[in-house]
Amino acid sequence: MKKAARKSIRSRKTPVQSRSSATVEAILEATIQVLMTAGAERLTTTLIAARAGVSVGTLYQYFPNKQSVLHAVLEKHLTKVVEALERACSEGRNQPVAVMAEGIVDAFVTAKLERADASVALYAVSANAEANALMQRLRRRSLRALVGALGTAPDASFEEVAGTAEMMYAAMAGATRAVLEGGATPKMVRSLREQLVVLCGAYLAAAGRATSQG
Repeated sequence: MKKAARKSIRSRKTPVQSRSSATVEAILEATIQVLMTAGAERLTTTLIAARAGVSVGTLYQYFPNKQSVLHAVLEKHLTKVVEALERACSEGRNQPVAVMAEGIVDAFVTAKLERADASVALYAVSANAEANALMQRLRRRSLRALVGALGTAPDASFEEVAGTAEMMYAAMAGATRAVLEGGATPKMVRSLREQLVVLCGAYLAAAGRATSQG
């Protein structure tokens, strides 16, 4: 990413007082609300400020442009998901793969569905260079956590643990996005967790068993 591009998405200042933090939170939440009601194409700082109940000038005290607001919203949302996955991986270390898979899948899906509306809204604004760089950075964090956990499984030995982690992450992220973006019924959304546990658990068991037997 070019230096100028990096500057364009940085927040102007970091809120240190509770009042400033509340203002930033209101702006970020308003961004999600405007994305859901008006769409990414019609999103403007004017609409965001109006929805947040602040002036455009106040918004610009913290964010230089619309792209920086979107980047902050996306980073906050994705970081929560990654942190949930990291905690589950830490708690799942030295557990059988079935237990590990259930805990990791549950943490990932719970984090994504906690704000399903935000997840869907932000999928629409994630297709640009800045967002892609952010997602790749956080994806690498997720994969490091998965690799660390899978390597401790007492009942499996993975020949390519990094590749196994990649496949598991792709299954979780891809299936969750497909369900959320596909206009799934509430019943389908509820069953997502159960189906992913089966999918990932069976995959890890097969991959680890095949390596052990080989």
